[in-house]
Amino acid sequence: MNRLSDKYLAALRAHFEHGPRVSLKAARQIGSAAVAAGLETLDLARIHEQALRQLLLPDAAADRRAALSARAAAFFTEAITPIEQTHRAALQTSADLIHLHETLDERTLDLADAGRELHKQVTARAAAKSALEDSQRTTDELLKRSRNLEKHLRALTHESLSAAEAERRRLSVQLNDEIAQSLLGVHIRILALKNEVAANHTNLARKIAATRSLVDASAKTLSRLAREFSIQHER
Repeated sequence: MNRLSDKYLAALRAHFEHGPRVSLKAARQIGSAAVAAGLETLDLARIHEQALRQLLLPDAAADRRAALSARAAAFFTEAITPIEQTHRAALQTSADLIHLHETLDERTLDLADAGRELHKQVTARAAAKSALEDSQRTTDELLKRSRNLEKHLRALTHESLSAAEAERRRLSVQLNDEIAQSLLGVHIRILALKNEVAANHTNLARKIAATRSLVDASAKTLSRLAREFSIQHER
């Protein structure tokens, strides 16, 4: 502070002596030195006031004092420029930091929203995958049941066809037996007629009628069996 005060006093005295057109480079150099020393505007204002009291003599003329005060104000303004620039830079930096924080906050919110959306999508995909797996298991189970049912129906169909075929065979055997018995009776009757035709003409008409009745009965039996067992068309 003391060395800077001496430099400030010497530079301000030179500024007074060389007139208003003198360069203010010295003032800016002092301001830069103040910034390097970590001084603020108020500190440099105190140094300026102290130097001004030493340079402005009380017995100086009023116009002289006014002119020197104006020069001193210009010198002080130039001297504090580096400090004010650091303030403006600091303010700008602060503003930039605020803007950066706001941008980071916005991006953080965006990332949070994206994370929630991603979580929803992952949850939805997991639910869809689980539903698909359940559907696949259900489909496989239904397919398995369908195949088992198809096998069962095939077995029932085969059993039904086998039973129908067995029934047809049984009916065929029964029909053949009945027809054979009827025809055997007819055959026996005819043989008997041949043996008795010469001896007894009276009974011949009666026996022929009986034989015809037996043949008619056999025909009726065949028709009845055909209707009952639906084999008329097959014959």
